[in-house]
Amino acid sequence: MSNIIAIVGRPNVGKSTLFNRLTVSRQAIVEESSGVTRDRHYGRSDWNGVEFSVIDTGGYVVGSDDVFEEEIRKQVVLAIEEADAILFMVDARMGLTGMDEDVAQLLRKAQKKVFLVANKVDNPDKFSEAAEFYALGLGEVFTISAMNGGGTGDLLDKVCDILDKEKKEEIPDLPRFAVVGRPNVGKSSLVNAFLGDERNIVTSVAGTTRDSIYTRYNNFGFEFLLVDTAGLRKKGRVKENIEFYSVMRSVRAIENSDVCFLMVDATQGFESQDQNIFHLITRNKKGVVVVVNKWDLVDKGTNTHLDFEKMIREQIAPFSDVPIVFTSVPKKQRIFKALEWGMQVYKNKSNHIATSKLNEMLLPIIQKTPPPAARGRYIKVKYITQLKTPFPAFAFFCNMPQYVKDPYKRFLENKIREQFNFTGIPIQIFFRKK
Repeated sequence: MSNIIAIVGRPNVGKSTLFNRLTVSRQAIVEESSGVTRDRHYGRSDWNGVEFSVIDTGGYVVGSDDVFEEEIRKQVVLAIEEADAILFMVDARMGLTGMDEDVAQLLRKAQKKVFLVANKVDNPDKFSEAAEFYALGLGEVFTISAMNGGGTGDLLDKVCDILDKEKKEEIPDLPRFAVVGRPNVGKSSLVNAFLGDERNIVTSVAGTTRDSIYTRYNNFGFEFLLVDTAGLRKKGRVKENIEFYSVMRSVRAIENSDVCFLMVDATQGFESQDQNIFHLITRNKKGVVVVVNKWDLVDKGTNTHLDFEKMIREQIAPFSDVPIVFTSVPKKQRIFKALEWGMQVYKNKSNHIATSKLNEMLLPIIQKTPPPAARGRYIKVKYITQLKTPFPAFAFFCNMPQYVKDPYKRFLENKIREQFNFTGIPIQIFFRKK
């Protein structure tokens, strides 16, 4: 395990700006409005050869009526528990506030090394303004400008002095699972049900999870990296800047995953946006498991389950060789079945069929049902091989590849799926000149 540093403080003191500077990224959402960073957000950093993880947290607020503010407070407490050292950020321009004192009181109980960081000290004239924070009784005040980097080097020198230099993290080569779907379908609830703790903010308000968070899962014989993402809305409905960036981050989470759990709300059916997300997953050549949540809320008849499944397969055709699991996350019904399918789909993605086996199985099928003739000439397939790509792709060598149409490619894809296990995985077929 690596050392962990948590950045905490009230809203809008510059925590996400410092996080982005330390991790040399634009991972955290930065905008001047309270409660923007709603969940803890993780990144990697390195200072003079010392590696550590950084947690960016939502702003700490006490006594707020806002449902998010209370949940953010819980996130800060969890981050403090995980951290080896804490950067407590305050705003030198705003001066000492009651909320700063509330956070200081919490940190004094934490029994962790706390570095008091006065941000927005952009020039020497501002140094004196930071002196009032000594009243918090947390020792030296480090003056920095997270925006331009001033003072951060001295701060990191001191932080690294107290870190365990022997603590190195091996980056795990594990399957990456992304939980994706429209807002408010139960993604964070599914992640929490897997992990057994309230790692993500869960409220009944659409769009709660704005950042993507990776978490390592190791239980019940399963081990993988799990990412919970912001809900994907139709582009026309993405009005806030914040939400736009969250949608982009969800897209990036799909791009960086191996398998996606596409969550669907059973009470709303399989909508056009579900279909769009499905196609986004398949365009990126990722594995997919469809998780139909809130199944306990659906009135059921004799064939409700089969009819719903048939409806989904018709909507996602022609790629319908996909696992579909019906769950109720609050009741933990069949959520581990979803995990089992996730692992199976991940294994299917790395299936490699020997060239001899491919030709033995598929050439007789092609001879029996050859491609339609083109311009009075017959298309003859001589040889088939699986390409060395991160996803299953097959090259069919023939005399006139330009005349093979998509319907015949789909025919061949179906035959490959009948013979070999690629459930949940998009397949690409190429025709090439012999």
